[in-house]
Amino acid sequence: MNRARQAILRVGFYALTVAVAVLPAHADPLPAGFVRLADIAPSIRQDIRYAGTGNFLHRKVTGYDAPVCILTLQAAQALAGVQQAIAARGLTLVVFDCYRPARAVADMGEWTRQGGPPDPQWYPRVRRGDLIAKGYVGELSTHSRGSTVDVAIARADGPSVAKPACGAIDADTLDFGSGFDCFDPMSETEYRPLGNEAAANRRLLVEAMRAGGFKNYAREWWHFTLGHEPFPTQRFDFPVSAE
Repeated sequence: MNRARQAILRVGFYALTVAVAVLPAHADPLPAGFVRLADIAPSIRQDIRYAGTGNFLHRKVTGYDAPVCILTLQAAQALAGVQQAIAARGLTLVVFDCYRPARAVADMGEWTRQGGPPDPQWYPRVRRGDLIAKGYVGELSTHSRGSTVDVAIARADGPSVAKPACGAIDADTLDFGSGFDCFDPMSETEYRPLGNEAAANRRLLVEAMRAGGFKNYAREWWHFTLGHEPFPTQRFDFPVSAE
């Protein structure tokens, strides 16, 4: 082999080595049909609660390797349409949870079965060991199908002032009468009595999401599933990761 050819091969090998070295940590693509919401609708705010400690477990949930929203392509596109519609009113969506790995659902269930007293912030009127029996924590979750999202609305131009007595009290949203993951009857979408402003904001959210093709879960004002979801019977377990 002549020297010129050896030099070319050395350069090519060096280039390949550099290319491999700079590959991102999460180079593997998402499963077919899934996207990161930021790639479809970057203006939607993300406050992914289970990737940190600001949730009813008070710790990171198994399977959440990054605070990012992952959805099926259809759900992400539909949510982008909702965002576009409310942006005309100076508002923005805030998502708290999107796709949820099956391992995260199992983690929540196991944590619940360990038992404990009520928690004034998250489940003020029920014991921890009764959260499954009362229907506040599920053995299975529609979130694992990739087309369910937990969402609220906030002002686009600055912080909101909602300070609910239960749930995610530091969330930057309009007043919905309770916070995300408040495991209490006050979180039922049609709960009454409810302040006029909170009731109006719940109607606004439900109507905007319905127009985008989503259906609300009546026990949680923040919980919506795409009507024609692409994986209605399949649950996934890949981790929530950043790009």
